[in-house]
Amino acid sequence: MSRFVFLGPPGAGKGTQAAVVSEKLKIPAIATGAIFRAAIGKESSLGRQVAQFVNSGLLVPDKLTNAIVAERLKEKDCKKGFILDGYPRSLVQAKALDAFLVKEKTPLDAVLYFKVVANVVVERMGKRRVCSQCGTTYNLVSQPPKRDGKCDKCGAALIARADDEPAAIRKRLEVYEKTTQPLLQYYEKKSVLKICDASLPVQDVAKEVMQICGVK
Repeated sequence: MSRFVFLGPPGAGKGTQAAVVSEKLKIPAIATGAIFRAAIGKESSLGRQVAQFVNSGLLVPDKLTNAIVAERLKEKDCKKGFILDGYPRSLVQAKALDAFLVKEKTPLDAVLYFKVVANVVVERMGKRRVCSQCGTTYNLVSQPPKRDGKCDKCGAALIARADDEPAAIRKRLEVYEKTTQPLLQYYEKKSVLKICDASLPVQDVAKEVMQICGVK
């Protein structure tokens, strides 16, 4: 069993590393954005509730987010493990996740925090592109699309997000650091927190992540 949480600010590269570990260990990498889109697409009861918030540009409440994640973790492909990418985002979510995992008798193996300096994030996110249709994220250097300017999955145009401007990025990093600190302290007390230097080149970060996750 391999159960991990990958935490880190936007641009830290946790999504890239989650995809690699997912492929190596044959376990799903699960991001909340993807879960929300899947639930909305299925038009389930939870999906319809999520759609109301997403379509209004509002944050999905913790209680609903926790329910969506719990539902996803009960699926068959999570039986051998999973990687949660960017969840939990608060102590409330962390405690809800723990309560679910205790009930399922499947505790976390490690929480990896991708620590990165602001200048590196600004540089990386300046190279980020997002699919205008399905939301798949690319990096023109570390994870480029197969066709220039086109999404590999759906073929739609790739765009640069307005919130990837340097000033917006630095502000988001400040907010992230403040909101995440209690979460890091929580997992440190539980002796599952591992800190990765995400400012290093992608290949070096990958080596450290592979070692922590037990990938050979």
